[in-house]
This record gives sequence, C-alpha cells and structure tokens, in this order.
Amino acid sequence: MKINGIHHVSALTANAQKNVDFYRQILGLKLVKKTVNQDDPSMYHLFYGDEVASPGTELTFFEIPMLARRLDGTNAISRTGLIVTSEEALTFWEKRFEEKGVNKETASLRGGRPALKFTDPEGQQLFLTVEPSVQDGAKPPVHDEIPADFTIRGLGPVELTVAEADKTISVLTSILGFTEKAREQSNDGEIVTIFESGQGGAGTEIHVIEKAEGPAERSGRGSVHHVAFRVADAEELEKWHDKIAKAGFTNSGVVERFYFKALYFREPNGILFEISTDGPGFTVDESVDELGDQLALPPFLEHKRAEIEQRLVPIK
Repeated sequence: MKINGIHHVSALTANAQKNVDFYRQILGLKLVKKTVNQDDPSMYHLFYGDEVASPGTELTFFEIPMLARRLDGTNAISRTGLIVTSEEALTFWEKRFEEKGVNKETASLRGGRPALKFTDPEGQQLFLTVEPSVQDGAKPPVHDEIPADFTIRGLGPVELTVAEADKTISVLTSILGFTEKAREQSNDGEIVTIFESGQGGAGTEIHVIEKAEGPAERSGRGSVHHVAFRVADAEELEKWHDKIAKAGFTNSGVVERFYFKALYFREPNGILFEISTDGPGFTVDESVDELGDQLALPPFLEHKRAEIEQRLVPIK
C-alpha cells in the first residue's frame, strides 16, 4: 500500500464560465471533463488537466452560484501548487501574469524550488513551482499563446494551514505514509514543514503550516474543498478503507465515481482528505480529442440528462 502523490484538488467557484475563461484561456489548462457534482447534479464539476487527462494533473471546481467570498483562516487547504518544468517557464508566466492583470507576488523559493504565488479572479490561492521531471505519459496541454515547454504540467505541492500541526502530521506520516523532507521559514515568517509521498517530487508533497491563533477559514468562492491522494487501483483502495476505519476515522466507504473510486475522511483539524484510484480515468467515456467538449454524465445519471441540462447555464 502506497500513496503515489496528489491525485486531484477540488475547489469552489461561483461562476463556471468565468472559471473556464481563466483556467483555460489564461492558464492554458485543458478542460478535460465537463460534468456535474455527483452528490448534487444541479451544479457543474469542472476538471482541468494536461492534454490526456493524466492522473495527478487535475485541478477541479464545483460551481455554486451566489457563493459568498472566502474569509481567510486556519484549518484549510490554503494554497495549491502547479508545476512548470524550468525557471524560463516561470519567467514566461511572470510576464504573462503582468500582461493579463493577474494578481501575483515576487518570485521566491518554496521547498528549495523557485515559486511564483498568484491568485485567480475569485481569490483562489495558487503558486507555480519548478519541477523538471514529469510523470510518464503526461503531455503538455495545447494552447495557441503558450509554448509547449512553458505549459503547466500538473499539480504541485498542496499547502495546509492548521491550528494544531502535530495532529495533521500524525495522519500524514503514521496513517498515510508520508515522510518529512524539510522544514523552512517562508517570506512571511511562517514555518513550513514539507512532506512527500511515493517517489517524491513536487507532485507528491504536502506543505504544513501551523497557525495556532485566529479563526478557522470560512469557506466560500476561492476555497479548496478537498485534496485527493493517488493509489494504484480498487483493490488497494479497499485496503486503505480498512486501515482508515481501524484507525478510528469516520469515512465514506469506497465511493464509485465512474472515472475513479474514492474514499473520504477528515483529518483531526477538519480538512477533507480523499484517496482515489488512478483508473479507469477520464477517457472511459470520451476520446482524448473529445474531452471536455460536451456535458459528460456517469451512467447512473444519464437518465436525468434532460433535467440536469435544463438547470445548468451553458458554458462556451
């Protein structure tokens, strides 16, 4: 049993069209699946990734119209990393953000890698980080304005800000098998403890910041809903279910998501963790060339297609 890195990160948006405009047009990610929240089919669930929807590249969003803005605080997934493969790429993005009016900070170091913090129009907190190697089979998303060598190649480190770091760290290390890689002080004076899983690298890391004082985050547009970790297959996920249950965590049981199977539980500071299988993947119902073009529904929702489509505002 082994966690192989980050599977996906799911966040919240109040406007699916504006979300697509930013992540597809500005960041150049591919919309690899336009579907709905399977637990509430009245809302979109958008998945962005690389050209072939490789596991470990998906940043996803649930659309909740009229969602209030996020209020910063602790006990939250506070920032999501995205990978580029060179410092030249980071320079390209710094210039592109200036041209496109994207709110950004001065480039700095995070985990020993050059990094560039920025936010999307709803205040979603992200950063680009340099990782020269990419996983086998991954392909850069195609975009007219972004050279292939400079494209965003997948998910990088995920940052957690928590009130009691030891409790979260215990789950990461004792339950999920992460190992501590480093500790460093950020430009803001915060102590960041870096953990990695699997073979290591930016796409396997969790960065933990302790913030003992202050309120918990109030979730809203720009918040992250959960982080999912990669495992090989359904057989292994069943073993993870047994381990999580024996450790005393209330959990969802294994949930069929059609594109993958998933298991959900909350760590002691209240952050929602998911463990997900790599397969069968997003090409189970669409070819690579068709990904994201039409509304895709899992078979158990297909009979409600007309009702679902009537409730959704079309995305261009």
